Amino acid sequence: MSTANNAIRGFATGLVAVFLALASAHAWSTEQAQQRRAGRDVRQETRQGARHTKQDCRAANQSSNAQCRQDKRNTKQGGRQTARDIKY
Repeated sequence: MSTANNAIRGFATGLVAVFLALASAHAWSTEQAQQRRAGRDVRQETRQGARHTKQDCRAANQSSNAQCRQDKRNTKQGGRQTARDIKY
C-alpha cells in the first residue's frame, strides 16, 4: 500500500512541477512581448520626433541640410538606445 501511495505522491509532485514550469515560461514570454511592444512604440514615436526635428531645422534655416540630417540621425539614435534599454 505505501508503495502505491508513494508512487501517487511522486506523480502528483512531478505534475505540479511541470505545471509550474509551464506557467513561469508563459509569464516570461508575455513580459518579453510587452517589452518588445514598448520598444517598438518608442521607436515609432522617435521617428515622428526626428521628422519634426529636421523640419524645424530646415524651416528655421539655421543650419545646412547636412547638419539637419545629422540632428535627425542623432534623434533617431537616442530613440533606438531608449528602446534597447526597455527591451534588455
